[in-house]
Amino acid sequence: MIESHNPLFEGADPFLMTYQGKYYIYATNSPDGFRVYVSDDLVVWKDKGYCLKKGDVIGQNRFWAPEVIAHKGKFYMVYASEEHLAIATSESPLGPFTQTDKKWLIADKAIDGHFFLDGGTIWLYYVRIQGENMIYVAKLNDDCSILQEKDEKFLLRAEKNWELKEGHVTEGPFVLAHKGKYYLSYSANDTRSIFYAIGYAVSDRPDGPFIKYKGNPILQMTERVNGVGHHSFARSIDGKDLLCAYHCHYSKMQNYPRQVCVDRAEFVTDAEGDDILVIHGPTVRNR
Repeated sequence: MIESHNPLFEGADPFLMTYQGKYYIYATNSPDGFRVYVSDDLVVWKDKGYCLKKGDVIGQNRFWAPEVIAHKGKFYMVYASEEHLAIATSESPLGPFTQTDKKWLIADKAIDGHFFLDGGTIWLYYVRIQGENMIYVAKLNDDCSILQEKDEKFLLRAEKNWELKEGHVTEGPFVLAHKGKYYLSYSANDTRSIFYAIGYAVSDRPDGPFIKYKGNPILQMTERVNGVGHHSFARSIDGKDLLCAYHCHYSKMQNYPRQVCVDRAEFVTDAEGDDILVIHGPTVRNR
């Protein structure tokens, strides 16, 4: 059982990954790149310094929402800078992540890239900024250098009451495959809002259509903490637990600097026989 030690450290939009018996978290945590944190136990985290630095890649500021995938002997990082997406590569999960050809992945404004490997297909879920934040998906080629925009599909936008507390925002997509279905989780409302929260939608295909879960949101503010969202999932090193990393506001009255948290999640069968995604949080200590 995972014990809460939240909040863990300063950061936002955390991506949690396990690799060779260690936990890695990449997050929005620097104006000129990304720092990576490593832990053996989810309790003690070591700052391993910059894994991506301005100058080694395209982008000058607003470095947001990094995510990493290990694929065919390399590590690929999708990140946002200047409200555009790019992909950098490294030989190590610690970096340095660099670009030989410094270019954006998409010409238009887009943020919050998420890799999902399904069989031999690499899907990229991302958020287009078109007056509102909406979630799309398209296929990547095998070395993650080209997005097949001709196959791009719109997936989700803010429509439900809980999603429209502040702003028209669906962002931070993350997909889990479970028993032949695809669970697309996402955050809604402005990240600066106390109502920032997580919900999900389900499909029989990785490219939709997705039906939103009627019990959303599955992670939201409590009396002790607010602004919870922009998450990722990973299995614990021993494989026993599904973990959810997310950020929360610094305090109930102050949203920045945001803080990284990790809680346990699981699939639970409801009375109708459907498997629902549950996040056992948010939990915080010393608040």
